[in-house]
Amino acid sequence: MAPITRTLLPLLLLTAIGGCQRDSEQPDTSTKAISTAKTPAAHVAFQQAEQAWRDERRANLLKPDGWTSLIGLHWIESGAHYVGSAADNGIRLTMGPAQLGMLERKAGHIRLVPNKAVALTLDGQSLQAAATLKADADEGGPSVLAFDDGKGAATVIKRGERYALRVKHAEAPSRTQFAGLEYWPADPSWKVDATFVPHPPGKTIPIASIIGTVDEVPNPGAIQFQRDGKTYRIEALDEGGDSLFLIVADRTNGHGSYGAGRYIDAPKADAQGHVVVDFNQAYNPPCAFTAFATCPLPPPENRLDLAITAGEKAYAKSAH
Repeated sequence: MAPITRTLLPLLLLTAIGGCQRDSEQPDTSTKAISTAKTPAAHVAFQQAEQAWRDERRANLLKPDGWTSLIGLHWIESGAHYVGSAADNGIRLTMGPAQLGMLERKAGHIRLVPNKAVALTLDGQSLQAAATLKADADEGGPSVLAFDDGKGAATVIKRGERYALRVKHAEAPSRTQFAGLEYWPADPSWKVDATFVPHPPGKTIPIASIIGTVDEVPNPGAIQFQRDGKTYRIEALDEGGDSLFLIVADRTNGHGSYGAGRYIDAPKADAQGHVVVDFNQAYNPPCAFTAFATCPLPPPENRLDLAITAGEKAYAKSAH
């Protein structure tokens, strides 16, 4: 199964910056909002931590190879295809060399015969001869084919049984003309103490993507919290590492926030099943910024009858 694409998105770890405080008592059986602003100093610390997270979020989006640099997603059919920006290429790039080389898909392998007249590198090494390109589902991750003095990069991704060439460029209009991010005001009441409800080991949940694929993703448990006296539940995904991945839809989607839902990273629960979810750090999927991403969508279980007026708002130049 191909990993869900969100590699450059920031984790929730920054919420601990600046001495941000929460109640020292163990949480009771009902979840509640964390009181992070009992004193002026605590309020300042909370606001600083949230701003630090936002600054990191923007910086990651605007990296030369960040999500705003995507310029193409080209599905690779069986056989040989010329690749480049010239009109006569089977896979035509919007930026880059007129003739990059010939790409061949055969028996699940992607092979590139480079145009020796163009300066190319593969995983940082000069490319002069034909080479097999690893996909993102392969061990060690995808091969990186770089061009235009490193400003452009192409990788092979696998979605279901299909392969595609994902292309990025540091001078992509979506990056150079980035319109900025907007947020609801940071609100301590949206940083909540929640309870992790574990599932049996090995449980998965089907997650559909914006391109129509469906993957079975590890689903170790659900996160349960309360808001205005009502209990809500979010199925959590585990992609490895120290965090849980939450894909959530709510009443603000299409009415202030991105229509296809938002993502949240939450630390894994402690031994008592306690987990902190900061909805102030809900963020847009890559598809909000580019038409060339393959974003996972909220499962039906995570469509909440709740207006989450916190976190990132819809992008002004949304791709969809």
